[in-house]
Amino acid sequence: MWRSGCRARVLLRRPNGRTTSLGAWRWASTMACERALLRYRVGEKIHGFTVSQVTSVPELSLTAVKLSHDSTGAQHLHLAREDRNNLFSVQFRTTPMDSSGAPHVLEHTVLCGSQRYPCRDPFFKMLNRSLSTFMNAFTASDYTLYPFSTQNPKDFRNLLSVYLDAAFFPCLRELDFWQEGWRLEHEDPNDPQTPLVFKGVVFNEMKGAFTDNERMFSQHVQSHLLPDHTYSVVSGGDPLCIPDLTWEQLRQFHATHYHPSNARFFTYGNFPLEQHLKQIHEEALSKFQRIKPHTTVPAQKPWDKPREFQITCAPDSLAAGSSEQTTISVSFLLPDITDTFEAFTLSLLSSLLISGPNSPFYKALIESGLGTDFSPDVGYNGCTREAYFSVGLQGIAEKDIQTVQDLVDRTLDDIIEKGFEDDRIEALLHKIEIQMKHQSVSFGLALTSYVASCWNHDGDPVELLKLGSQVAQFRKCLEENPKFLQEKVKQYFKNNQHKLTLSMKPDDKYSEKQMQLEAEKLKQKVNSLSPEDKQQIYEKGLELQAQQSQPQDASCLPALKVSDIEPRIPFTEVEVALAAGDIPVQYCTQPTNGVVYFRAFSSLNTLPEELRPYVPLFCNVLTKLGCGALDYRELAQQVDLKTGGLAATPHVLPDDSHLDTYEQGVLFSSFCLDRNLPDMMHLWSEIFNNPCFEAEEHFRVLVKMTAQELSNGVPDAGHLYASIRAGRMLAPAGDLQETFGGMDQVRLMKRIAEMTDIKPILRKLPHIRKHLLNCDNFRCSVNATPQQMSQVENSVDNFLRTLSRSKKERKPAHPHVVEKPAPKGPGRHSPFTRKLVTSQDPGTLDDS
Repeated sequence: MWRSGCRARVLLRRPNGRTTSLGAWRWASTMACERALLRYRVGEKIHGFTVSQVTSVPELSLTAVKLSHDSTGAQHLHLAREDRNNLFSVQFRTTPMDSSGAPHVLEHTVLCGSQRYPCRDPFFKMLNRSLSTFMNAFTASDYTLYPFSTQNPKDFRNLLSVYLDAAFFPCLRELDFWQEGWRLEHEDPNDPQTPLVFKGVVFNEMKGAFTDNERMFSQHVQSHLLPDHTYSVVSGGDPLCIPDLTWEQLRQFHATHYHPSNARFFTYGNFPLEQHLKQIHEEALSKFQRIKPHTTVPAQKPWDKPREFQITCAPDSLAAGSSEQTTISVSFLLPDITDTFEAFTLSLLSSLLISGPNSPFYKALIESGLGTDFSPDVGYNGCTREAYFSVGLQGIAEKDIQTVQDLVDRTLDDIIEKGFEDDRIEALLHKIEIQMKHQSVSFGLALTSYVASCWNHDGDPVELLKLGSQVAQFRKCLEENPKFLQEKVKQYFKNNQHKLTLSMKPDDKYSEKQMQLEAEKLKQKVNSLSPEDKQQIYEKGLELQAQQSQPQDASCLPALKVSDIEPRIPFTEVEVALAAGDIPVQYCTQPTNGVVYFRAFSSLNTLPEELRPYVPLFCNVLTKLGCGALDYRELAQQVDLKTGGLAATPHVLPDDSHLDTYEQGVLFSSFCLDRNLPDMMHLWSEIFNNPCFEAEEHFRVLVKMTAQELSNGVPDAGHLYASIRAGRMLAPAGDLQETFGGMDQVRLMKRIAEMTDIKPILRKLPHIRKHLLNCDNFRCSVNATPQQMSQVENSVDNFLRTLSRSKKERKPAHPHVVEKPAPKGPGRHSPFTRKLVTSQDPGTLDDS
């Protein structure tokens, strides 16, 4: 999988830290952390590795252990944390110097069998032999990453064996290169009279990627801003250059890049480190000697004056406004990402510049009405050795390019003069604190992605994790110099000569030109073939076809036995009680690290059919238009100051026992620090009881942004849209899922965004509210620590008592509604029922 312009440090939307020490109560969350802190000592030798650092990171409840392999120099980072979902990854610095896609093709080809496990596609074959919670591989601009996670110790060892063998001892057969990379083959492999064409998994994948205008714009920003080395090429491969890659070049790339001396190993969780090191050493590293990999990325030479470039793209038939599809961005090269505090500061500064309706660039660009949304890859990007910042607009008229450039310059001048409001800085620091405490089930995967880019360039991954100290240092800098951030804006933006202005406009003949270039490349390749070459291509095509059709023997792969699996699944105890009279609330005590999680579900059963297509739009704007005495800017500020975000999303829940039955509604979700719970519930109360649907201009801005985001997402998620469309004919729930999240919704939003008078759409929102924002057919769930549960119950009860009730019971819009008890656990049911829609006569359903 190719990641273009990937966002570095996605752990907490980089940067994220916290300002106070981790709080009170956890259920043994520090057991593995404390064991590692007491067990390992700097200089200690463990299975061929030497411990170089042992550091406690209390912000994340973990202990970081850094090691290096004595004979190869391979680096290893272990994060000991009491988390059952253990993760492994191995990362190689892959720095191509052309766009033939060697790193990407190699990522695919190493997964086609290895010395110990020669069966084709061992990763796919492991799916039914494993209890993995994640398995994948990623190619970024300058590294390739192979991660997996699992909760089972034996499964971890099995997967580690497969991953190590695939990465270090792949078969790299020529036929696998033909299949995964590129090949010349007859349109009909069985008929040598049919024309020769380009085929190959990566070749076709990148042809698809090159139709994604957002991806290509991001790639060009990176290539033009960092033109001196590996970032000037396409690591995933340019379809016009991929056919220049040879099998021998691929094998050589593996030999020089997939070597332990160029590797960084990462393990996370509560499994013993010693076992990991023993297996890594014995199965892989002991078979190598140290080399000098020569993969370091040199610093980009700074420019002495700004540069401008123009590119073209294919028109987007799904985007609103066919005459306004030009994109422009202004980008600035920033310092090396291994300067941890400077990177933290600039990433935080980026959030102040672009995040939310109170940010200066949102006000200057988005609300100017010139475009539909920010340009692709907006904000701070730390994926490359030197970071960069981009800002601009998409969906503009070509004549407005200079206007946008002037707005960017003028906005930077205003910031240097006026600075940022204290409340915005505090809101951002609060966001950092709460996101540090909010740790998901895939926390290990988030961590390995977070440190990957910095570590890849020999930065200190442990320093990167110590965000509490970075926040403290940031506060100190602000106290000592109130103009600290303004000076950074002046230094890195106003006075920065390494500045790129990139514009992209649609060309009606773009796709035709690309096809012509591919046809010329094909003609060049075919004309260079001798009769013997053509015969060999025909025979190789038949051989590959025969190989692909042969059943694979997966018996060489490791597998779990029943005895390796815990006989019982852990059961989470929940309590269901009625609040505010008759509203069911599910309470669950968990070690949430001082965070309270709230969710609510409101049924859509009474909503008229003609309003259903507008439910996703209603959900998208509900928490962004203001409420009560708060306008949309004030509401956004309070959400950032008091919560981790408020969200509303349409939900279609198919019944697990009847294909024709489903539940429909909207899921409301949010989380906050326990001290802010009353404030969060007050915000929800204001949104439910006093939503603002009068801000027409801001509503228009939100509509344009939503339509643009949907249109941009189609190329990268075409398979998902196809799946939703196919599912609409299989069950009634599928039809509603198409309405809410399929191509029907994309086209609807395009039509709304193109409307000159948007008032008729805005007038629909209060009608949806009447059916949705009340306590009819409403239920909630809350997760919190035991110490906070009493406060939680009071706050939720107070919120529910503010909700309106229908004066008379509304009839369901659908003729058939059935009531079913909500499941509570194996063989158990909650004391409340759910109202489900069915296409059958309810009398024919068996509720057993």
